[in-house]
Amino acid sequence: MSKFKLISKFQPTGDQPTAIEKLTEGVFAGAKAQTLLGVTGSGKTFTLANVINNVQKPTLVISHNKTLAWQLYQEFKDFFPENEVHYFVSYYDYYQPEAYIPQTDTYIEKDAKINETIDKLRHAATQAILTRPDTIIISSVSCIYNIGDPNEYQKIAVELKTGGAMSRRDLTRRLILMQFNRNNYSNLPGTFRLKGETLEIDLPTGEEMIRITFSGAIIEKIWSSQKGVVDSLTLFPAKHFVTEETK
Repeated sequence: MSKFKLISKFQPTGDQPTAIEKLTEGVFAGAKAQTLLGVTGSGKTFTLANVINNVQKPTLVISHNKTLAWQLYQEFKDFFPENEVHYFVSYYDYYQPEAYIPQTDTYIEKDAKINETIDKLRHAATQAILTRPDTIIISSVSCIYNIGDPNEYQKIAVELKTGGAMSRRDLTRRLILMQFNRNNYSNLPGTFRLKGETLEIDLPTGEEMIRITFSGAIIEKIWSSQKGVVDSLTLFPAKHFVTEETK
C-alpha cells in the first residue's frame, strides 16, 4: 500500500515540532476540530505536511479561493512528489444562472463556460481518491457541491485484464455508456478510436492514452502511454454525472 512520504530539505524548528506533535495527537484522539495559529510565512503548510506524514490518511485541504488553493497545491506537490496531490475547484470560467425579470417579462437562459483544463484536473482528483490511499486533494469551497454519486461512478467503471474475456464491440458499448465519444480525427480527453483490432482511449484526465489490442473476444494486450504494458487497469467514466444503464 502506498504511503505518504514527506520530502523536504527543511526540518521543523521553533514552535513547529510542538504544533506537529499536538495536531497529530489530536487527530489520533478523534478531535473534531483543531486550530493552528500562525502569521503569514510562519510555515503552517510545512507544519500540516508533517502532520499528514505522521497520520498517513487521505487529506482534503479547503481554501476560500482558487488562487490560494493553487498555491497550496504547488506547495504540497513539492512536499509529496511521490504521492497523489490534486487540485479540485469549480470548472466554470463564467456562470449565469437562469433568471426572470417580471417588470419586462424577460427570461434569461442559464449560460456557462467550462474550463477544460480544470475539468481534467477534477477527473484526475476523483480517480486518485478512489484508487490511492496516499491522496491529498487541494480544493476551494466549491468542493462541497455534489458531483454525482460516487457509488454509481465506481459501479459504471470497467476493469480490464490481459487475457480477460471482453470483445472490442462490448468495450465500445461500455465506453459510450461511460460518456466517452468516438473521434477518429482528434486525440481529445474522453474520446476513443477504433483501428482494426485495436482500441485507443484518451482518458478524461488528458494525461494518458490507453491502447487495447483484442484477439477475438479476449483482451490480448493493454498499453498505457505513461506506464507501458500493464496487466490490468480500471477505466473510469468520462463525466462525473453518470448512471447505470438499468436506471
